[in-house]
Amino acid sequence: MARRPAPRSPWRRRLSITIKVLIALAVLGLGALLTAVYIARAQLPSFEELKSSPNGQMIRVHAADGTVLVSIGPSYGEWLPFDRIPRIMRQATIAVEDKRFYSHLGVDPIGVARSVKVRFDRGRWVQGGSTITQQLARNVFLNNQKKFGRKFREWILALAMERKFSKEQVLELYLNKVYYGGGAYGIDAASRKFFGHGANRLTLSEAAIIAGLVKAPSNYSPTADAQAAVDRAQVVLRVMAENEVISASEAAEASPQDVKLAPEPKQNSVRYFTDWALPQLELLIDETEKPLEVWTTLDLNMQRAADAAVRANAPGGAQGALVALDRDGAVRAMVGGKDYVSSIYNRATQAQRQPGSAFKLFVYLAALEAGMTPESTVVDEPVTIDGWSPRNSSRRYSGQVTLRTAFAYSLNTVAAKLGQQVGFTTVADMARRFGITTNVNTHPSMVLGTSDVRLIDMTRAFASVANKGVAVTPYGITKVSANNEVIYQNEVDRSRVLVAPYVAAQMTDLLQTAVNTGTGRAAQIGRPVAGKTGTTSSSKDGWFLGFSSGITTGVWMGRDDAKAIGGLAGGAAPANAFRQFMVKAVAKRPIEQFETEVTLPEWQLEPDEESYFGEPDNSVFVDESGDPVDVEGAPLPADSYGQGIERPSSRRERPVQDGYYEEGPSQPGPQPQPQQRLDQDWIDRVTGREQPGEPSRDPRRDRRYQPAPEDERPYQ
Repeated sequence: MARRPAPRSPWRRRLSITIKVLIALAVLGLGALLTAVYIARAQLPSFEELKSSPNGQMIRVHAADGTVLVSIGPSYGEWLPFDRIPRIMRQATIAVEDKRFYSHLGVDPIGVARSVKVRFDRGRWVQGGSTITQQLARNVFLNNQKKFGRKFREWILALAMERKFSKEQVLELYLNKVYYGGGAYGIDAASRKFFGHGANRLTLSEAAIIAGLVKAPSNYSPTADAQAAVDRAQVVLRVMAENEVISASEAAEASPQDVKLAPEPKQNSVRYFTDWALPQLELLIDETEKPLEVWTTLDLNMQRAADAAVRANAPGGAQGALVALDRDGAVRAMVGGKDYVSSIYNRATQAQRQPGSAFKLFVYLAALEAGMTPESTVVDEPVTIDGWSPRNSSRRYSGQVTLRTAFAYSLNTVAAKLGQQVGFTTVADMARRFGITTNVNTHPSMVLGTSDVRLIDMTRAFASVANKGVAVTPYGITKVSANNEVIYQNEVDRSRVLVAPYVAAQMTDLLQTAVNTGTGRAAQIGRPVAGKTGTTSSSKDGWFLGFSSGITTGVWMGRDDAKAIGGLAGGAAPANAFRQFMVKAVAKRPIEQFETEVTLPEWQLEPDEESYFGEPDNSVFVDESGDPVDVEGAPLPADSYGQGIERPSSRRERPVQDGYYEEGPSQPGPQPQPQQRLDQDWIDRVTGREQPGEPSRDPRRDRRYQPAPEDERPYQ
């Protein structure tokens, strides 16, 4: 009789069922995995498409001489095919990132197992176990989120890529696309950024440095932490020796610490210019993907000179800005502040400040266009317009003067009368015609610069005068190319005439006078210069704008909080900065004479050597408060005033060479006070106010001293 088999125990039946279920699930999972891999493989771009797809748009900005000013966005070097990639670079990368690269299928089970073990040992994820193929898939298609869903998609893509591309193609894509820090993508970009040469010339030490960057580009970047980069390179060399890629002696002979790094481009004041110019690309071109080469107008020598001039002359606690335009509007230099690193606010293009008497440019342009000439006369006298009574800072009035004299000495009452005569709306229209883009009020005080303006707009206006009345539009980009194809080329518009050439010539005449004998004397540079100063109430803003030899430069100085600055005046620090900059800016340019020769006020036509002989007669010294003192500094009786001696301004001034006077900053603490000489006899004579019956004075003695320029501050 046959014997029946003993029945299996329940737990064995359950185990058998479990095993079958697991096998079924594994088969289903494998099937699903294979299906997912082949679906992903079918959807992958081709090798050529992956080569050409960017990780973001790179913009490289060049100065006028071709020097790279700054690279913005991702930087790409030359694409190196597999056989042109240095073998030592391939070996270093594989050794430190994926030593079983040539044996796995895209995902390394050993690496994954090691990563899991470390996770349990340390309680957190430290190693990802990612292969080179996985890193490539993550860089091209995914992101760096540490989530299992993203990791699973990464595995699928890595397996799919290994099915579609060869190992050589995967490594070629990786080495040309992976991020190495500092904005550099690919080994060629990294080599050029850090070492200044292409990747085809990499040495063992340089290859070790670059290979070590992938783990943490921001931590190991040579430009961020040179020692960390060297230490990481030593790890790469040791791993290469352990894997027998190089010998122990080769690893010992390598010296990453001796690798010479390429200098980082200076990006201080240059960034004011690039921050202003680059946003204009959106209006000039439509290309948003291809790497761009942007060629600009910036002259690096002028930029360095501008930076130095602003830093050297801006008063303590104050800021400064400078814009220099070529005759066609090309921006040759732009400084938006004393230090870009500490403040990116561009005071040359963004700040809106009152221009003071620099705004008189538009008042006199309107008067000249209305038919007046530099020889036309106006009476400098007290005036009230709609309840507003401007006055000259000296509290003096010169009687009948020419426009040339009034402009040279920046007489406020004359500017007010001219504005009333031609119409304040006409003056505002003239300002807008010449490029002032901010709101211009039409109150009577507007003639003294009470409307806020931008430095670049004011510089543009002066440049248009220098351009014989033809509009000048500032521009910073000359051309743009993408993949060596020019997609934009600037064309200068010279067709818009703002005023007749003779009006511009007459205005240039006045501007020359202001520099030669008026408020802008500090701006003289040994060749023809035309310009105008500007100082606002309480010395909150100082301006100088002028042109010579085809370059027009505007300078502004003041505090960002608009607080007063003792001694700040357009004819002082701003004019000095203008002079310091322009001496270098036009040094290699030929001297250009203006079409209209400078004509000085009558009492200035004598030879210079006759102007300063002898001692002053009937002069008075004053202390810091403007009170009279004798030669020894002792106070004079209060009744000294009214005896031919007029109370001078309380403003401190100091004498400088050639008999001129300029404002000086107040100094804390007790110090010897500078003295001011005022020759009332001379003032009376040149303004025609000598009293009848008075004996005439020796003209040689009367004409020795040129008057200190009238202040330009608006009074309301």
